[in-house]
Amino acid sequence: MDDPLRAALDAVEAHAPTFADDLAAFVRIPSVSTAPEHRADITAAAAWVAARLQRIGFPEVRTIETPGNPVVVGRWSVDEALPTVVIYGHYDVQPPEPLELWTSPPFEPAVRDGRLYGRGAADDKGGVLTAIQAVQAWVEAAGRPPVNVTFVIEGEEEIGSPHLPAVLREHRELLTGDLAISADGGMYGADQPSLTIGTRGLAGCQIDVVGASSDLHSGMYGGVAPNPLEGLAHILAAMRDDHGRIAVPGFYDGVQEPSQAVRDALAALPAGMREEPSAVGLTTWIGEEGYSPLERRWVRPTFEINGMWGGYQGEGVKTVLPNAAHAKITCRLVEGQDPDRVLDAIEAYVTSLTPAGLQVRVTRLAGKARAYQMPVDHPSLPLASRCLEEVYGKEPVFVWIGGTVPVTSDFRSILGMWCLYFAFGEPDNSIHAPNEFFRIETIRRGTLATVRLLQAIAEHGDALKQG
Repeated sequence: MDDPLRAALDAVEAHAPTFADDLAAFVRIPSVSTAPEHRADITAAAAWVAARLQRIGFPEVRTIETPGNPVVVGRWSVDEALPTVVIYGHYDVQPPEPLELWTSPPFEPAVRDGRLYGRGAADDKGGVLTAIQAVQAWVEAAGRPPVNVTFVIEGEEEIGSPHLPAVLREHRELLTGDLAISADGGMYGADQPSLTIGTRGLAGCQIDVVGASSDLHSGMYGGVAPNPLEGLAHILAAMRDDHGRIAVPGFYDGVQEPSQAVRDALAALPAGMREEPSAVGLTTWIGEEGYSPLERRWVRPTFEINGMWGGYQGEGVKTVLPNAAHAKITCRLVEGQDPDRVLDAIEAYVTSLTPAGLQVRVTRLAGKARAYQMPVDHPSLPLASRCLEEVYGKEPVFVWIGGTVPVTSDFRSILGMWCLYFAFGEPDNSIHAPNEFFRIETIRRGTLATVRLLQAIAEHGDALKQG
């Protein structure tokens, strides 16, 4: 066929009936990275990805071992004069519990109403396969991809990618390129394409407040023994002022106001795309004064209490003064914030708030990342926009993710590449929750769009050379 792009798109359509079976085989592997008992499944998932790349015909596929889970790398060097794209994804998944809330078992994929249900179907096995299938379509159509392609598929994203930065540094020459593409991410809606151009960073800690050497009888010691639960409540209540601003001294060091370009992009979102509190069962949004709800959710930092515990929590009453109380904290960070400096500031402030008679310990949690903000005028964005519009029949909008994908900032800081989110998860996919699913039609659309994107990058490679 004279038109390789048309041939690649036809190859996608020809394979579309097999997409569900392909994804089901991947989802069937319970590659839960948080659970040591799934270590063998992690190994199996990495091997599955490597075999899938080899099946396409990638000339170079290797598995890079780390102190944690392996990273699968597939390289296809077509021509050094062509641009090189580095496609990122992950094969690890979240724990499936609570199991009783699943309609079908989480690792026994089931198709219902055009949706494939299973843990990891949307996050991120569907995304990984979408990108792989796009390259496969090009290989079938033209014998090779239209650009140099490097896949980097890791197994620790769900635990903060602790070992990936070292892999990027150690294998810099192997993994560098002109543009990174994240297959982990999503669309604003099933029928509303979007391009994510920013994600927040992450820092977390646990606060432990300790009093007496053991629980005390509240009748014998109440009124004289300091109560760790009260102490913890006192500390946490001081973390935010009456205007919704985080009160930790130094927390905002380095934070810049959202640029006018960013605020304009947020303001340009159609009114119907501004989620109302009622959509999640609330009556109102709260937060930092002077910023819109979208700005608070996407481009401003947060301090959130994720869990609190201590004392008796069983049926009835147990009249004790608990000897300890605990809280887990995570902060979503924006450009200019350093995770370690933020945690330094929190630790100093918590220590300063310690009530008399109590001891406080702040322990930093694994997994941290800086925020990522792609320039709103980056040359890859109009290319990606055009490809999405050609498939969805609708112009995409720019959005941000309030959450964190650590690798994006790592690609920029370690390898000097900007990272384009080109992924197809949808807000209702129930990622990290029971009954996670991925639409089979979304796999088809995403694969068609990715086929087009690779061709667009090949045609406009000079504009994408990394700065």
